[in-house]
Amino acid sequence: ASGPSASSAPPQRGYGGHPAPPQAPAPAPVSLSKVTLTKEAPAVSLTKQGGTSGTLRVNLNWEVRKQFKGWGQKLGRALAQHADLDLDLGALFELADGRKGVVQAIGNTFGALHQPPYIHLDGDDRTGASASGENLSINLDRVQDFRRILVFVTIYDGARSFAGLNATVTLQPQFGAPVEFFLDECDVPSPVCALALLTNQGGELVVQREARYLVPERGVSPQRTLDYAYGWGLQWTPGRK
Repeated sequence: ASGPSASSAPPQRGYGGHPAPPQAPAPAPVSLSKVTLTKEAPAVSLTKQGGTSGTLRVNLNWEVRKQFKGWGQKLGRALAQHADLDLDLGALFELADGRKGVVQAIGNTFGALHQPPYIHLDGDDRTGASASGENLSINLDRVQDFRRILVFVTIYDGARSFAGLNATVTLQPQFGAPVEFFLDECDVPSPVCALALLTNQGGELVVQREARYLVPERGVSPQRTLDYAYGWGLQWTPGRK
């Protein structure tokens, strides 16, 4: 075998007189600044935000708008009189092994964080006045077990549409920078909104802003409407909480 050429540089040596190990390539940079998703920039990888482990807390906070215009004016005034407005945060899930289901307050299907589906609904804030709003927790240590998660919100009681509401969605990894987005003003008679779609893309959990208001056909529930729109294929039965 040929030896090193006369022009080659001598090997670098560390302390102790042994050759220093080759330097490992630098990891991809991690952003620690908050990301706001918009229509123009609707997606971000939680991995690139540093959110690779621990618990991801999905939070929904809302308040009634003070001013109403156009289609929502009459409905908005009615909405403002409802201190008992009850919004429900939930999630459709599809696991890597093909299992599908829903996490929501209706039917007391609150899920579980440390066993399938690795998603848990923390509580049911029936007014929006709670400082923490409605929260959904997702176990980021089990990203490999997820195929996709659709986070949604429905109106359970107190109004027939999202018109006249200000709402903010925040996804806060236990380790890493937060991701947030705002819901556009609702201008259709919608009681259900797809908030965010989380998909496993090569081991990275990517968050896609949906902010999509859906209008159910007569006799079709909000959850079934959401299922049809995203092709989940679940069987739905009436339920209460």
